[in-house]
Amino acid sequence: MKFLVIIHVLSAIIGIGPTYFAHILLRKNQNAVALRHSIALSQKLNYFPKIGGTLAVLTGILLVILGNYGSFLTLWLIGSLILYIIIQVVVIGFIEPKSKKLAAWIFDERNKDEIDLPAEQNLLLSKISNQFYIATALGLLLFIFMIWKPVL
Repeated sequence: MKFLVIIHVLSAIIGIGPTYFAHILLRKNQNAVALRHSIALSQKLNYFPKIGGTLAVLTGILLVILGNYGSFLTLWLIGSLILYIIIQVVVIGFIEPKSKKLAAWIFDERNKDEIDLPAEQNLLLSKISNQFYIATALGLLLFIFMIWKPVL
């Protein structure tokens, strides 16, 4: 059972961890050259949340089914699941489409010699950066719920 808890905790940390690097990689006011490098690194880091996050959810559900963390009706567990879903909505529903649009522009052969970002791409980058702050704040709250396990 402790092995399952270790897998759960490590996969959660590894899964959410790269989200905190997004603030550095996709920071505002980068030029196109720096942004190309940052987006390439960001795309590589995206595998960690997909694999780690999925593994954390599956092991968490298994821990509850095995009876170690109460029922699915406990406040901290419901709150944690809701926070996880909201984070996924922010990342998949809001950040990813903007990131794909920005990446399409940044890696377009016609823009390979561009140094400065046009206003539209700067605005996209700014929105992406701001939305990552929302996702990471929710991720921090998720970790607090997991550690503190608040009850009514």
